[in-house]
Amino acid sequence: MSMFDIIGPVMIGPSSSHTAGAARIGLTARHIFHEEPAEAEITVYGSFAKTYKGHGTDKALVAGILGFGADDVRLRRSFEIAAERQVKILLKTSDAEVAHPNTVRIRLTGKSGRTLEVVGVSLGGGKIEVREIDGFDVLVTGEEHTLMTFHRDKPGIISRVSGILAADNINVSTMRVFRSGKNENAVMILSTDSPVPAEMVEEIKKIDGISNVIAMLPL
Repeated sequence: MSMFDIIGPVMIGPSSSHTAGAARIGLTARHIFHEEPAEAEITVYGSFAKTYKGHGTDKALVAGILGFGADDVRLRRSFEIAAERQVKILLKTSDAEVAHPNTVRIRLTGKSGRTLEVVGVSLGGGKIEVREIDGFDVLVTGEEHTLMTFHRDKPGIISRVSGILAADNINVSTMRVFRSGKNENAVMILSTDSPVPAEMVEEIKKIDGISNVIAMLPL
């Protein structure tokens, strides 16, 4: 157990789960999206839906989407700053049953028209998990260097990506592959011991069958 686990994250309060965790979910969604958002549709569930105003969950989610961390004082003004940046915010609550009480669905639309939808949960102590990306069941914590590939499920892709990383001495600590079905769309999520350079990301993007590659630093 670390000191972080005992005293919690450095944050703008009041709640590590409803404020700091919410900010980290929004920030992780932004990093996965990898584009400046023009619109964010946010749906909160469970405890998030019941207490979001009192705990500032809404402000924290918007702050993360804008690129602010949980300890950034601008969190308190996130809606105002979103308006200044002409980022449209749509906030909804839902009574639908969810697996975790602190659940949020974020749908981002970029200035290019591209969209991304993620589902995240706040586990407490500022820790979070993104459990769904564009309908795929995934697991992203934002705590490690992370490489994500979006591709068609076909032989050779995993070995080619691994080979490119190995050639530059990038060590993979964990690997998970999620797919909608055999020979259909898939997402591969790799945690690495060091960051993946931009030029390597571009090389991986050239692999036949891969539609997108995202490299994330620990948040």
